[in-house]
Formats: sequence, C-alpha cells, structure tokens
Amino acid sequence: MKYAESELIINADGSIFHLHITPDQIADRIILVGDQDRVDKVAAHFDTLECNVQSREFHTMTGTYKGKRVTALSTGIGCDNIDIVVNELDALANINFATREDNPNFRQLTLVRVGTCGGLQPETPLGTFVASVKSIGFDGLLNYYADRNHVCDLELEEAFKQHMNWNPQKGAPYVSTACPELIEQIAGNDMVRGITIACGGFYGPQGRQVRMRIEDPEQNKKVESFRYAIEGGTTLSPVNGKEGLSGVCNFEMESSALAGLASILGHRAMTCCMVIANRYAQKMNTGYKNQIDDLITMVLDRI
Repeated sequence: MKYAESELIINADGSIFHLHITPDQIADRIILVGDQDRVDKVAAHFDTLECNVQSREFHTMTGTYKGKRVTALSTGIGCDNIDIVVNELDALANINFATREDNPNFRQLTLVRVGTCGGLQPETPLGTFVASVKSIGFDGLLNYYADRNHVCDLELEEAFKQHMNWNPQKGAPYVSTACPELIEQIAGNDMVRGITIACGGFYGPQGRQVRMRIEDPEQNKKVESFRYAIEGGTTLSPVNGKEGLSGVCNFEMESSALAGLASILGHRAMTCCMVIANRYAQKMNTGYKNQIDDLITMVLDRI
C-alpha cells in the first residue's frame, strides 16, 4: 500500500509531521512521559546522547543506558496526543519514507509510559507505583478504529457499563490490555497491578467539581466499588484483601489509548504511574517531581 501525502505527512527535512524526528532517531525501547521536562530527567541517566529534538509538546531524546539504546519522548496530556505519538512512531519504524510503502520486515517497538495518577483504593496511597494491566478508556478514541473489538476485553466492558449504569450520551468506554510479557518484565514484584481508568479530562471526567456540576455525582463511588474477576493472563493485585477480585486502582489520562493502539499495530506497550493523589483519602502530593525519578530509574533498568 502506498500512503498519500495527506495521510502520511512527511516534513521537507524527511521527519514525521508532529514529532519532527526521522526513522533513524528512534530506538526499539521507548519511554513515554507526559511532561516535556521529564524527558530531561530520563535522559539525565543516559551514558550517551544521540539526538535532542523539540517540536510543540513533543520532546525526543535518544541515547544509551547501560548498553541499551533508549528513546525518551514526551506526549503531552491525553489520549488524543497518544493517537498522534503511537501512529507516528509506528510509521517511523515500519514505513519507507522514500517510497511511502510498508517496510518488508515488521519492526516491533516496546513502549512504556511513565507518569502520575490518582489512586482510588486504600491499597494505593501516595507514592504507590501502579502497573496498568487493564485500562478502561473514557475517551472513546479506540472506537474510531475497526479492530477495536479484536483487542478489547468486551466482557469487562459490559460488566463495567452495567455497574456504572453508563449514560450512552458520554460515548462507549473500551477496555484495552497491556502486553502481559512486558507487565512481567517491568512491574516485577514491587508494583500494584490493576485496572486503570484513562479519563478524557482532568476535572469532570475524573469526578472533580469546581464551578460546573458533573453528569453523575456518584461516579467515583461507583468506580471505587467496582469489582471484577479476571481469569487467566497477568495476575492483578487484590483489592481490599480479596484474592481473585480486581478493582479500579487509579485514574490517569493515556493508558487505554497506548495499550489499545499498540495492540492493534503489534507493538508491546504498558503504563506504570506513581500515585500523587489519593481520591479515596482526599490526599495530594504536589512535590512529587523529585520522587518520580525512582520510577524512571526502575523502568530504565528493566526495559
């Protein structure tokens, strides 16, 4: 298949449209962060540095860490930006920019998002590292792709909608699954493994009310009380000490799109976040930026 100029947009310098990087500038191992400044925190651990490219909110630095070639890239906030980043990374890896056709050999990328989140259970106090095994997307992004049903957990989707008495006016939530092998590789024995909700916004979609009322004032209570038995695959951490039952551990804003798009394209992906707010306990840590370096180092060692 040959991709038209309007579909695969290549800049005059041979770089991809938004990220402004070229195929040779990405590694197979990629750490995604939301904050542009966090790219520098990741790259501060590099032994060597190959490139440093800034375009809009997308900041890319590629180098080596303990003999591994690694790319650190900022996505900005939200699943809409993840749509840009994953599609453009896949194009960089698997399309010949000269011919605009697929490369003969598929190149698989490993994508690990390192971010922050809000904890929703007593087991996720401030400072907890959470690995998102299943992600429930409130954003609706994956619903625009034809293969969404092939990569989504449809039974979990239905159980969640029934529990929430979901208002269809908000659009259908979807449930994507992180790469099980990557979860084992990165989460180890020191991260909580759970279900994450990726929200389409920071305020209303996460149940926050400042000066606007939200559609369902009981949303967060319903989310916190949701329990589901996930059979097979990666074992999730128990909620309230009940083995075999999983609950929603945290809110964040990118994990569902990352896992879902990567699954469709054949890449390995997962999200791990540090809890900086616990909605259950109504606690917040605004000084988290110095602590997240522990999570960054952990991921760099394991990726």
